[in-house]
Amino acid sequence: MAVAVGIVGVSFGVVAEPVIGDAAAVVMSVFVFAGSAQFASNAVLGAGGSVSAAIAAAILLNLRYVPMGIALAPSLRGRALKRGAYGQAMVDSSWAMASTGDGRFDPDFMLGATLPQYPAWVLGTVAGILAGGVIGDPADLGLDVLFPAFFLALLINGELRSGRRALVAAILGGAIGLALTPLAPAGVPVIAASAAALVGLWPGGEDRAAEHPEIEGDPVG
Repeated sequence: MAVAVGIVGVSFGVVAEPVIGDAAAVVMSVFVFAGSAQFASNAVLGAGGSVSAAIAAAILLNLRYVPMGIALAPSLRGRALKRGAYGQAMVDSSWAMASTGDGRFDPDFMLGATLPQYPAWVLGTVAGILAGGVIGDPADLGLDVLFPAFFLALLINGELRSGRRALVAAILGGAIGLALTPLAPAGVPVIAASAAALVGLWPGGEDRAAEHPEIEGDPVG
């Protein structure tokens, strides 16, 4: 994942440097470290939008971390400061890979998966700024499909094996996202699609316990 993140970081450096300058692009990667939010805000500024509109777009995209954090919280241990520190390591790929498939997460795995991604993202941004004139448009190399392909692989190989409700949630979430993408602003389809996870509230928890006997009787799971 660090290699993939570094390549996408190069893409960000290439497209951000003409819009916000080299120093601002690096500072954004250092302090924001959120690819989709950075690309979205850069796109708004590149289209002539205001700084407030760019910030709003980034916040909208990062709202997905609210339900992700709620899902992660029961798996965290320790005092508030330690839990908060682990929460800072929550990025999309690490969060997804840290899922144990039974509604819980491995926080140490998530932290370990994020640590090499951070320098890769920052250094990738620097490389993209320095080599922007040579690389050209990153989309021409197909670099924009790395993350969608990664999450599709996780979905097929992992989550869809969790039971029928997982399959229903995946199909429903995809349908919501596809329906809203042509109509809603960037970020809204992703947030709205997460509502598909509410199918987990449907009666039938005993089926899930049967599929995962290791969590039977576990109030957290």
